[in-house]
Parts: sequence; C-alpha cells; structure tokens
Amino acid sequence: MNGFIFFLIPLALAATLIILGVGIYSLARGGAFAKENANKLMRMRVAAQAVAIGLLMLFLWLASKGGA
Repeated sequence: MNGFIFFLIPLALAATLIILGVGIYSLARGGAFAKENANKLMRMRVAAQAVAIGLLMLFLWLASKGGA
C-alpha cells in the first residue's frame, strides 16, 4: 500500500505543477481563455494541492506506523 501511495505522490505533485503552469501562462497571455478559465484553473490547482498534501500526510502516517 505504501508503495502505491509513494507512486501517487509524484503524480499529484506533477498535476499541481502542470495546472499551475497553465494558469500562469494563460494569465500572462490574457485573452478570452484566461477570462473564461482563470477561476476554474485556480480551483483545480487547489484541489490538486489538497490531494497531494493528503497523500503525503497519509504516507507519513503509514510510515510512522511501521508500514514503510
């Protein structure tokens, strides 16, 4: 189980980084895409960060129980 969570952590971090990058790029460029999707991208980034932090906390909790 820890190995699977350990595999998911980099995926969650990468998803957060990609969403953040798309959001910054769209805001820097401006235009209709930024106006229509700025809030959606921000919510997606916050959700991805929450998942990443949750996975990290779960992994640390399981590791402290001796499962790692």
